[in-house]
Amino acid sequence: MDKIPILRMGPFLLVTIQVDLYDRLALNLETDLVNMVHKTGARGVLIDISAVSIVDSFMGRILGNIASMTRVLDAETVVVGMQPAVAITLIELGLSLSGVYTALDVERGMALLQTKIGSDDELIDDDADHTE
Repeated sequence: MDKIPILRMGPFLLVTIQVDLYDRLALNLETDLVNMVHKTGARGVLIDISAVSIVDSFMGRILGNIASMTRVLDAETVVVGMQPAVAITLIELGLSLSGVYTALDVERGMALLQTKIGSDDELIDDDADHTE
């Protein structure tokens, strides 16, 4: 697997990581995600890491980099589904993930993104099908 799929959901991008990331895949995700935020004008990024069981300092740094880069592009980043062991490892490694918001699950993460960007109905309905 050379790429992690990035899905657009209205003003947000959704990334579900289903594998433990090796360095090249993490770097590709960082580049692809930042390019996609720029290309689509997304206002938020939700990264689901519920299937990730192991994280190292490089992966923690990649998550922080993604949040910093997307923030410069006017988008917020929320990481959801973090396993307790991953949270413990990140803290033990001394990684605070500044700029990264977290939520327990996708539903709460989407609600957090809605709160962070405001309830701008124009953004949410931008891609809606207006046929009757």
